[in-house]
Amino acid sequence: METLSPTSTNDMTEQEIYSQKTILSYARDLPNICSLIGLLCSVLAIYFAIVGQFQAAMIGIIWAVFFDWSDGILARRMKGRTKVQGLYGAQLDSLIDIVSFGICPAIVLLSYGNFSPWFIPGAFIIVATGVIRLSYFNVFGLVDKSTYMGFPLDNNVIILVFVFLFNGLFSRAEFSIVIYILLVLFAMLNVAPIKTPKFAGRWYYALIAYTVITSVILAWQWSLT
Repeated sequence: METLSPTSTNDMTEQEIYSQKTILSYARDLPNICSLIGLLCSVLAIYFAIVGQFQAAMIGIIWAVFFDWSDGILARRMKGRTKVQGLYGAQLDSLIDIVSFGICPAIVLLSYGNFSPWFIPGAFIIVATGVIRLSYFNVFGLVDKSTYMGFPLDNNVIILVFVFLFNGLFSRAEFSIVIYILLVLFAMLNVAPIKTPKFAGRWYYALIAYTVITSVILAWQWSLT
């Protein structure tokens, strides 16, 4: 077994020191636990979408958004969190975002379209633009402290959840076209050269209210099916 000599740590960078920790040790970081709970919500949303329980899927997605917003707030408020922990958390958050706001809505679209081959291009566009956008963000970050380049991925599903409240007003075939067009339009906006505001501060409390209210309505609709 290799060990560090007593004097070697003085010449090591913080990242090199923390690389000696186990992989799972970073999962015990509270913001990362919050991120992983959001991932669980997304996995449940994917499951319910595949089995055709779309109200339940929407509940999972909106709670994924809530935990995605919450992990950043926790990270900023925690004292003594190292730079390496922050870098690890940022990577974890980005990878979870592609599941929650790329793969998950793509599967919702495919499932609602009865997995018709015609829906595959739309699903690919959703995932591809999500990956492109997150790669850009990981390199360049925000335009400034309160501005994104392009439409944020989490906003896609916030609006999708609201639209799903009215799916009972359409036939399944009609609504599948509605969400197809909507999600592809969002995908274009995600990578468009437009500046959009970053919602923070009081918007977090608005998200909490929105998450609870829509979850209650969707749960009630689900109970009627």
